[in-house]
Amino acid sequence: MIKEKLDDFEKNIEKDILKYKKVSSKKLNKIETIIQKANEKKNISLRVNSQDLEQIKLKADHEGIPYQTLISSVLHKFVTDQLIDQKNIIKSIQLLNKQKLITK
Repeated sequence: MIKEKLDDFEKNIEKDILKYKKVSSKKLNKIETIIQKANEKKNISLRVNSQDLEQIKLKADHEGIPYQTLISSVLHKFVTDQLIDQKNIIKSIQLLNKQKLITK
């Protein structure tokens, strides 16, 4: 048997275990249905420039993941406003630092 260490969140759950109540089977089914719908995947067809696809495949290979997973991850980050352009952030910081030097 493999023993895994609990993180702080899990330790707090175990500490307060007696405070939790069992969920009714009706409510449990409703929760499971919501989770299933949230995890549901749809197949789509997508036309992509062949050079872009090759770059995506190279990046995915570098990350050690299938290219479809990389595309799905990027799309998810985009629609949830989690996709950031690191180069633009670095450029903005550099410009701000230059501005600070000029105004001193």
